[in-house]
Amino acid sequence: MASAQDTDSDGTDQVLVEEYGFTRILALNRPRQLNALSFPMIMRLLKLFIAYEGDPKVKLLIMKGNGRAFCAGGDVAAVAHSITEGHWTFGANFFRNEFTLNYIIATYSKPQVSILATIVMGGGAGVSIHGRFRVATEKTVFAMPETALGLFPDIGASYFLSRLPGFFGEYVGLTGVRLDGPEMLACGLATHFVPSMKLASLEEALTKVDTSDPNVICAIIDQLSQQVPLKESSAYKRLDLIDKCFSKRTVEEILSALEQEAENGATEWITAAIQSLKKASPISLKISLRSIREGRLQGLDQCLIREYRMCCHVLRKEVSKDFFEGCRAILVDKDRNPKWEPSRLDLIDDKMVDRYFSKVDNWEDLKLPTRRGSAAPSISKL
Repeated sequence: MASAQDTDSDGTDQVLVEEYGFTRILALNRPRQLNALSFPMIMRLLKLFIAYEGDPKVKLLIMKGNGRAFCAGGDVAAVAHSITEGHWTFGANFFRNEFTLNYIIATYSKPQVSILATIVMGGGAGVSIHGRFRVATEKTVFAMPETALGLFPDIGASYFLSRLPGFFGEYVGLTGVRLDGPEMLACGLATHFVPSMKLASLEEALTKVDTSDPNVICAIIDQLSQQVPLKESSAYKRLDLIDKCFSKRTVEEILSALEQEAENGATEWITAAIQSLKKASPISLKISLRSIREGRLQGLDQCLIREYRMCCHVLRKEVSKDFFEGCRAILVDKDRNPKWEPSRLDLIDDKMVDRYFSKVDNWEDLKLPTRRGSAAPSISKL
């Protein structure tokens, strides 16, 4: 969960709050760790979001990151370390609170503007993409890199990835490809594109609002936003090919389809996709594909409950220890040479995959809070 230096922290130094009239700016403040979400940060954000929702003096929340990143993800290396030192339930507690935060953000009654000025990955998407407004820039880099870590796109990603145009979500979720600001805007992950040089003006304008009316907030952002073209090399320009390949039923069929397209004259994005799939954890690819496919037919609440089950099975190491091996290879030793087990897609059968989606023995499912205005809200603001 939290790394050693964060254990005694209540998160106040890791999430800074600025108050301007009816606006509150929440700044993620672990710049040396690229604002990776620690356990104290998650608990601090939960406390703030719950308090502000019932406070009539707060109309608007702005989320941003200090330093070189908005948020590079959850602190999964600390999660893996805490489990190695203690028990898998430490990690389960981390994810339970993180997913509860994601749900509160997704069903929040007041608008949230996330300023995605730079890096936003994994858990960083969980505290932003579910919010009402997501502002990208020319410096924004978005990715869901979990399959390279032996994990899967969580934080409700099976909900929002499955709702991207065509099968673009499968492409993003399985390969971990990095998207830029224009691509985020084109596919719907971002609601606006504002050049970096105008972000200070945007913040200043938003601090003067005295309403929670999303139309008013949107109009303010619109004044500083612009439409931007995709790069010629962007894979989003070949959504037809992405749909053709990533609509296949299995990971093996997706990989085969990509290799067949490569034989017809590989473009850079196809080659990169093939390489990413071959480097990723085989079990992660299998469960990630099924998760996104199931997410297409589920509400956000159902997705988070299922993803929590999946996380618990990952932490319990019942089928594979790939998450711990991925953290070692990518985040700790940084040799970038993980030894996956099972080592190949063909060594994984349906029963192994099914295990991740089953109820965890002697462990309670994720229980999400009842939200005002709806008995069972499940629709994200994507």
